[in-house]
Amino acid sequence: MKFQVIYFSRKGSTKKIADEIASELGVNAEAVNNAKLSKDSFIFLGSGCYGSKPGKNMKKFIEKKDFKSRNVALFGTSGSGEGTEVDFMEDLLKNKGALVKGKFFCKGRFWFSNKDRPNADDLDGAKKFAKKMIN
Repeated sequence: MKFQVIYFSRKGSTKKIADEIASELGVNAEAVNNAKLSKDSFIFLGSGCYGSKPGKNMKKFIEKKDFKSRNVALFGTSGSGEGTEVDFMEDLLKNKGALVKGKFFCKGRFWFSNKDRPNADDLDGAKKFAKKMIN
């Protein structure tokens, strides 16, 4: 099975999670601005949280692409670590016919708080999430 890890990150927190997931899958993480969906790939999509939503570039990517019957796993980082950006992406994708197989989210850097996030435990959690999604 082919895998793709596509992310949007402003400050680097979500990129760190994307890189961990991609490493576990043996692929390279792709910034959403340069990404093209491969046919028949299992897609991991991730974004930081901006006003309780994913980044605008991720939202546009989801809106423009065909996800009908595609397997997708979602991940995100936010100041609160609540995953509202992931839930928002899930709703968009389900409306497009995607098969959302799982979600992962953790705290990320936010202004002057969470400077140590994602931390080693978060990165380990991202790896475990990737393993769970492919088994």
